[in-house]
Amino acid sequence: MRSLMVGRSLGRQFRWLWAAYAVNAYGSGLGFGALPLIAVLVLHASPAQVSALAAVGPAVGALIALPLGPWMEFRRKRPVMIAMDLARFTVMMTIPVAYAFGRLSFVQLLAVSAVVAAGKIAFSAASGAYLKTVVRPDDLLVANARFESTTWSSIAVGPPLGGAAVGLFGPVTSVVADALSYLFSALGITAIRGREEDPRRTDRRRVRAGELLDGWRHLLTHPGLRALYVNHLFVAGLIMATEPLLAVLLLGQLGFAPWQYGLAFAAPCLGGLVGSRLARRVVARYGQHRILRTVGTLRAVWLIGLAFVQPGPAGIATVIAVELAIIISMSLYNPVLATYRLEHTPEDRVARTLSAWSIGSSASIAILSALGGLLADATSPRTAVTVVGLLILASPLLLPRRQDSALVPDLEPAAAGPPSEAAGVSHEAR
Repeated sequence: MRSLMVGRSLGRQFRWLWAAYAVNAYGSGLGFGALPLIAVLVLHASPAQVSALAAVGPAVGALIALPLGPWMEFRRKRPVMIAMDLARFTVMMTIPVAYAFGRLSFVQLLAVSAVVAAGKIAFSAASGAYLKTVVRPDDLLVANARFESTTWSSIAVGPPLGGAAVGLFGPVTSVVADALSYLFSALGITAIRGREEDPRRTDRRRVRAGELLDGWRHLLTHPGLRALYVNHLFVAGLIMATEPLLAVLLLGQLGFAPWQYGLAFAAPCLGGLVGSRLARRVVARYGQHRILRTVGTLRAVWLIGLAFVQPGPAGIATVIAVELAIIISMSLYNPVLATYRLEHTPEDRVARTLSAWSIGSSASIAILSALGGLLADATSPRTAVTVVGLLILASPLLLPRRQDSALVPDLEPAAAGPPSEAAGVSHEAR
């Protein structure tokens, strides 16, 4: 299949979108875990506070982003992406400024986390909708695999450099790099040429309250997407709940240096290049459903290994081995899931569906991170990581059991009517 060729060009607009994404991703890689790290090293936060940072920020961000899905659906997507990048650049830069004047506080970190989370949700929804308009349907898997490969390569390179920069220049250095990446991303999106069709609704009405839930209606009434969505909420929430716990365990209790902490999570990301490059071939050979089912199961079985982390080189090796196995599985699974979601979402509902997906994910991460922090305070970070690792083993039970005609709905009714009518049609990931 020509669309599966590695060197296939997807067009100038995609190249600029990919370049902006890459700049953004590498900046985020440099700033990986920056807010928890600052909370631990600068503000000497407790496990509950670090988990609250991972929970409250995304939860508030999800609430802020709730009305943005319907609003974005009927607007050009490039201006939305630029605005979200500039908002995140501005709010992130408040951290080094406050730190320089000795005014940095935990409340400010919470506020920054919320705004960044809302901006990420809106940006992801807008870019997903825009992607569907600039590449052909049979190129979606190729495009999503390239984004996935870029994500993992950025995390492989960014955290070690970010950790080294923090050690050399201070704890807010990686935050500055992350903030600047949003600015450069906005410039890259601005460089995209070509007329973007204005998808404004014809009746000029304001967004109705019921339309806020249209994304969830689509996800929960589509049999395949419903199973994948619930599974994603459970898996993403549990995996991300371990991040603040591991920050406290590794940095606070086991004495890992910042560069060791970054290395332990960066080196395995090279496995992401393996999984993302295999996605096109394995789908062509085994089929989309089998990959979602099999690899979706594999990504859940490794997390329990983090409960056995010890000090020193053995501990670093344990983290690297566990994360490598998880990342290879995730980098193969994610682009297949992302393509399936776009393929099964009508064009007039993409932004709302992707917003609903991201908001639900943020809420799940917030809730499970908060519960993990409370459990860590009541017991220990290691005990909390152990419980999370055991719970995630049940997640494969939520994946679609079989593939049948019910998993491939007819999208024509949703695409036929005006956006305001099509939004209410019941009938879908990333």
